[in-house]
Amino acid sequence: MSLPRGVYPASVTPIDAQGRIDAPAIARLLSWFRSHGCSGVVLAGTNGEGPSLSAPEERDLLRTAAPLAEGLELILGVATSSLDEAIWTCSQAAKLNAAACLVMPPSYFREAREEDVARWYEALMQKAAIPILLYNLPQRTGMTLSPSLLRRLASNDWCAGIKDSSGVADNLAAYASALSGTGKAMLVGDETLLWQALEAGWTGTISGAANVLPGWLSTIVREYDADRPSAETKFGLLEPAIRKLRSLPQPSANKAFLKRLGVLDSAQMVLPLAAYEGDLPDDVLRLAGAK
Repeated sequence: MSLPRGVYPASVTPIDAQGRIDAPAIARLLSWFRSHGCSGVVLAGTNGEGPSLSAPEERDLLRTAAPLAEGLELILGVATSSLDEAIWTCSQAAKLNAAACLVMPPSYFREAREEDVARWYEALMQKAAIPILLYNLPQRTGMTLSPSLLRRLASNDWCAGIKDSSGVADNLAAYASALSGTGKAMLVGDETLLWQALEAGWTGTISGAANVLPGWLSTIVREYDADRPSAETKFGLLEPAIRKLRSLPQPSANKAFLKRLGVLDSAQMVLPLAAYEGDLPDDVLRLAGAK
């Protein structure tokens, strides 16, 4: 299958006062994304504090969200160097009819060769039987997925494409060339590069800022083909707010915004992260529709 073009919020994970996943808040959050034109949602990614959740907690988060998705494609984040754990988590996601899993490379052993990272992904795709989105996030993993690695893995039918959160503009053309003609998803993670990504043929964004500004981002991607001048004007208006959002501690600031917008009851974080206690920029709040 191919993932639809569009915006996929890298959703925060709502946590209640007892430190448990907040099911009613998940329902409101998914409704918020749906009503603003998003194509799908990533659960338990970096913005969803996925590395702080156990594999069963990630499975339970997806299990809670699945009956509430109503047309949103659900993607589960997976960040582990354990191949067996990755296979188990992805297999659970497949049983719950997730559209794909977004999987970081095994990154604890920085001396791992690219050949062996490729073999790790290939073993995962063979055994998990769910589309796998590769996740390039060298700021966290210490390794960069090369275009040649992407080209090799894209030959596997279970490779869904890539999310690139490196912030390196040169990757846009290089990765697009590696995936040319494959129909795989190309989803940029740094929203300041969204316009350049669309111009390079990318299919959308997996976006932390889409927690707060989902309608703006969805409209820009939707209008890119239908009314490019309008989309470009909107991106020009939105880019300063995106930069301001990205300068704040994340994902804690996104939770604070969502609480202020009435989507979440609590901005509580999972340890070791703490709740955001700073000011929320008025201009971003206005763009988000705060009253």
